[in-house]
Amino acid sequence: MANTLTRSDKSAAPAYSLPSILAIIAAIGSFAVGAGFGLLLAIVAIGLGVIGMVIAFLPGVRGGILSTVSILLGLIGIIGAILRIIF
Repeated sequence: MANTLTRSDKSAAPAYSLPSILAIIAAIGSFAVGAGFGLLLAIVAIGLGVIGMVIAFLPGVRGGILSTVSILLGLIGIIGAILRIIF
């Protein structure tokens, strides 16, 4: 008797978490707008990035690197916004 394996018991592929996707959008958006709203978006990107990193530890969830990049871009966005306010 042949042993047939079915792939129906295979779990779904890991997906990016919503906070990590929103964090990278906010981080990129912080460079495209004015100083005040850019500062706000950078802070939101950092907050969502931290949440995304925590959620990335769950099984079946991706986005840890994306969240880390968004935190770094958020920090750069804060520096850029402060420089735009000063100069």
